[in-house]
Amino acid sequence: MSADQPLVLCCLLWAHPGQEAAMTAYEDHVLALIAGHGGEVLTRLRGDGAAGHPHEVQTYRFASQASLDAYLNDPERLALADERDRVVARTELFPVERLA
Repeated sequence: MSADQPLVLCCLLWAHPGQEAAMTAYEDHVLALIAGHGGEVLTRLRGDGAAGHPHEVQTYRFASQASLDAYLNDPERLALADERDRVVARTELFPVERLA
């Protein structure tokens, strides 16, 4: 895949114990920044975190790798790094492809 092709990504998120609501608030804030970088939130689902499952599952599309990089390096997002570390225990981000 070339750097100028659209990317579809899946993100799995686990909250630190007792920080589920705070993680949701953090995600509300940072996901709102995606559109400004040529991205779109496709889905956002909440799980209960039981049995090791994630508390949130998100999918999004970015216009290109450069657009994803711009989002990841957004100064407003980076300024919230301490908050993210406080509420998010684990993140898995990986490319996916829509089948249907």
